Amino acid sequence: MEIYDDRGLQWAATHATAGRRSEAASFAARVPPDATRIDLGCGAGRYLPYLGRPAIAFDASSVMLDACRAAFPDALYVQGDVERLPFTRGSVGGAWSWMTHLHVARDRLPMALWDLHRVLAVGAPFEVQVLEGEYEGDALDGDEVGGRFFAGWRPDRLGDVVAGAGFAVEDGSLSVSGDEVRLRAVRSRTLADTVGEGMRMLVCGVNPSLYSADAGVGYARPGNRFWPAALQAGIVGKDRDPADALCAHGMGMTDFVKRATRTAAEVTVDEYRYGFDRVERLVRWLQPGAVCFVGLSGWRTVVGPRAVAGLQPEEIGGRPAYVMPSTSGLNARTSLEELTGHLRRAWEVGGGG
Repeated sequence: MEIYDDRGLQWAATHATAGRRSEAASFAARVPPDATRIDLGCGAGRYLPYLGRPAIAFDASSVMLDACRAAFPDALYVQGDVERLPFTRGSVGGAWSWMTHLHVARDRLPMALWDLHRVLAVGAPFEVQVLEGEYEGDALDGDEVGGRFFAGWRPDRLGDVVAGAGFAVEDGSLSVSGDEVRLRAVRSRTLADTVGEGMRMLVCGVNPSLYSADAGVGYARPGNRFWPAALQAGIVGKDRDPADALCAHGMGMTDFVKRATRTAAEVTVDEYRYGFDRVERLVRWLQPGAVCFVGLSGWRTVVGPRAVAGLQPEEIGGRPAYVMPSTSGLNARTSLEELTGHLRRAWEVGGGG
């Protein structure tokens, strides 16, 4: 923030006429009428005039916000952190992030997008542009401002992270132009991954229920025993709080398939296979201590048709895989005590102690 307070206006003055104004206007046309759209990292207002109204101009720098407000007083101005958005669930109708999320470390981007998914309404458009490549650090060659942190992204990995965060990437929108990668997406009615570096265990469900998708929490239905078992096993400290489970305890959460359905029986074999490949890439990247698959159907469909609950002979992404029974209340054959035991053993496999 201090860098932009000190030198941001000088940079903005030399780039005022450049940029992607036609893309900004196209984004504005995709936001539902009268819905609030947010310019994440608005700076001095390079794109704000083209994003439509009502608009939120959001930036970490008070100096940049003051300059933007002086030029365009008809927006709501909010200072804050793009990784901790101060908005209520589902309150924003569209998000424009042009060269903003490239200042978030790669292993923290999934949670930044989890937070964005939280504040966006279902169906809200999201457009993002970041630096293309493998660079990550604060000494990028050619940085005109100097000292800024940048994280580059390969297109396929960025697409995986955005999809894992609960967005449907539009076909053909993931593209590279020069040293930039961009995509268009829509906020889906699903759950966003809560994942990051240093996970002791990654929990992988089959797919979200519509109930959980609307609640924003996996296994949210009152009759589901996942959270009671996790609390009883001592691997989480708060009920139905996936962000705390990750940040305070090292337990991440994802799903085989992102599409939310009324029942897991609606998931297709192709969806299982595609989802398994995504989860495997996620595991290879973040290297959790272990992966615990809740429910046997996905693993049996893709990996081992005769698999039984417990530690599996096969790994995923080079990490141990543990498969346990479904925690759904419909699975009356498995008691809470048995589910608790499975989660505790999976945790121990991951080195959780």
